[in-house]
Amino acid sequence: MAHLRSRRRLALAVPVVLSLTASLGFLPGAASATPLTAPAVTAADGPNLSYVVNTTTDHRTIASVEKAIAAAGGSVVIAYEQIGVIVVHSANPDFGRQIRTVRGVQSAGATRTSPLKAAGTTDEGAVQVLSAAEAAKVAKKADAGQEPLEADQWDLRAIGADKAAAIDPGSKKVTVAVIDVGVDDTHPDIAPNFSPSQSANCVGGKPDTTYGSWRPVDADHYHGTHVAGEIAAARNGIGVAGVAPGVRVSGITVAEPDSTQLFYPESVVCAFVFAADHGVEITNNSYYVDPWLYNCVDDPDQKAIVDAVNRAQLYAQRKGTLNVAAAGNSNDDLDSNALTDASSPDDSTATTRTVDPHKCYDIPTQLPGVVTVASTGVKGAKSYFSSYGNGVIDVAAPGGDRYQIPDTPSQNGRILSTLPNNTYGFLQGTSMATPHVAGVAALLKSTYPWATPAQLQLLLKAEADNPGCPTAPYDGNGDGVVDATCVGGKHVNGFYGAGIVNALRAVK
Repeated sequence: MAHLRSRRRLALAVPVVLSLTASLGFLPGAASATPLTAPAVTAADGPNLSYVVNTTTDHRTIASVEKAIAAAGGSVVIAYEQIGVIVVHSANPDFGRQIRTVRGVQSAGATRTSPLKAAGTTDEGAVQVLSAAEAAKVAKKADAGQEPLEADQWDLRAIGADKAAAIDPGSKKVTVAVIDVGVDDTHPDIAPNFSPSQSANCVGGKPDTTYGSWRPVDADHYHGTHVAGEIAAARNGIGVAGVAPGVRVSGITVAEPDSTQLFYPESVVCAFVFAADHGVEITNNSYYVDPWLYNCVDDPDQKAIVDAVNRAQLYAQRKGTLNVAAAGNSNDDLDSNALTDASSPDDSTATTRTVDPHKCYDIPTQLPGVVTVASTGVKGAKSYFSSYGNGVIDVAAPGGDRYQIPDTPSQNGRILSTLPNNTYGFLQGTSMATPHVAGVAALLKSTYPWATPAQLQLLLKAEADNPGCPTAPYDGNGDGVVDATCVGGKHVNGFYGAGIVNALRAVK
């Protein structure tokens, strides 16, 4: 499993947003005065790759660019005219260079480095399935009024979600879309709150709304079902409870159906646009977009990826959707001057490179307006794997930590939630922290239905609890080596942003 996890993003300060916008050429004047059409292609002798072609949003320009795409040996999969993004397949090895010379094209590039095949996430380590015998033992420890497995859900109590549910479990008018590997909506803890009309399969860049298309292809594609349960598992006397057990949840599949489970840009673009156009209030993004862990805007292909995904997520924001994303599990300081990326591209042969996270972006988490989430354990300390960064992390939430052991029946520091085929299991990662934030955001949206995405983000921060930077050197795994340095003050810092989110305050 390649990339399921929690993500990160740039701070919302206006100068940062403007500088990112300018550097990526998002402004209307960015198109070059070059020939309208590309040279005709005489042979398609390269691998069949997928591309995103970004242009202005007027119909005439898009029509002209589509003609140039055909002339350059490309075929249009779908054109998202509302954001000026065209998804293309081409076997012309020079397609990217040729199409970038066309008038009206603002950026264009390949979305993968290996041929198309018949998607990534941010969990840390393999899933630990809860056996029937273990579940029975946990159920014996449940207090009156609790779900059978809730005694193992230390994470709910850590953010007051158990008490919040007694006051307001959230509104059925609010939907959180899980953009992921698929959601098993037949699970009895998910079925009561699932929204089929807001679900789809976006693999390849074009939405498939056939009933059930959003379901995982097999039990190994468990990540999205786990995330969905963390957000909105019903309080129905079965299994576990979600942070917002009264809201609705949908599934938008973007992961490749094979064992790689890669999340390619065109699929994510499709997901953001679909969510926005189908009235989704919040999206959960516990992944990074493949094949690049960091997309550097001095590379034309990576620049086009950032441009396309950013257009899609900004479109969602304009339509009223708050996007929440994981900060990542590399224990990286996202505010540092240099990071080592040894995993990109992850769909072919990776090479080791040094990147500046201020110029090379992990997306969608580092895009403007996206809520970037760090992970904490049961002790309220930063999870040993969680990436961090002053001015980058917005908020934190329980994502689990195997070194921070809770006083629960299973004594498991990871997060317990739903898995396909009516099962349950433990996972840890910023992937698990992100749905806690999405759940709290859903409670806030239920309480303040008029709130815009920007206002919801401010509310998340205002009601968070910040433990402040640790007074002792941070040694997350207890091996005697300092693993990270927290920068900032009591109210805002690199480990927790504005603090750990609080579900109880969200409903009061």
